Amino acid sequence: MGLVNKRVASCAEAIADLRDGATVMVGGFGSAGLPDGLIAAVLAHGARDLTVISNNAGYDGEGVASLIEAGRMRKLVCSYPLTAGATAFRDAYRRGEVELELVAQGTLVERIRCAGAGLGGFYCPITAGTILAQGKDTREINGVLHVLELPLHADFALIRGRHADRLGNLDYHLAGRNFNPIMATAARVVVAEVEAMVEAGAMNPEQIVTPGIFVHRVVTANACKQQAGSQP
Repeated sequence: MGLVNKRVASCAEAIADLRDGATVMVGGFGSAGLPDGLIAAVLAHGARDLTVISNNAGYDGEGVASLIEAGRMRKLVCSYPLTAGATAFRDAYRRGEVELELVAQGTLVERIRCAGAGLGGFYCPITAGTILAQGKDTREINGVLHVLELPLHADFALIRGRHADRLGNLDYHLAGRNFNPIMATAARVVVAEVEAMVEAGAMNPEQIVTPGIFVHRVVTANACKQQAGSQP
């Protein structure tokens, strides 16, 4: 039986089976922990009509915003669609080119966690009595109105880690440990872009944040940069 080796040679190979209409989670909080190489590979791949789940809509010319600018996104599920100085989402939304599902940040991460845990959702009071609760099941719990929030699943999760081994075990650098670990539990295919690969067994088990069982493919950021530099 061969050794488990989840490392792939390029970002293009890592997302080669991405299809039009897919739902894609993108990790990161602003620019912290953002899988830039994988996003660039999605642009080069050409997949369209994507539903993207992300904390925010990104900054013009980079990250999630680049997918909006290229017309690849059908719908955005996020907490912060309007970023200071960024116009990509605002302009596309006003033109009717992209849909928005606005989700409070704590609710967003809990909906993702529910998907990873195999739960059917949870009741939350945050949006009760607002337009964000329209069409959703509500229930009074301990005298407080709650809204049923359903889990968020994805076809792909594109995340950014610091170190990985060939088994797919991951750790993160400071604020890079944001949405990335929880998104790694909630997608059919999880692809991690990392700063460096280490030997299996080299990572302290107490410092592994995302166990390799959740990760399907690992690619180094340097490999993504080399590939981007070789494109005409």
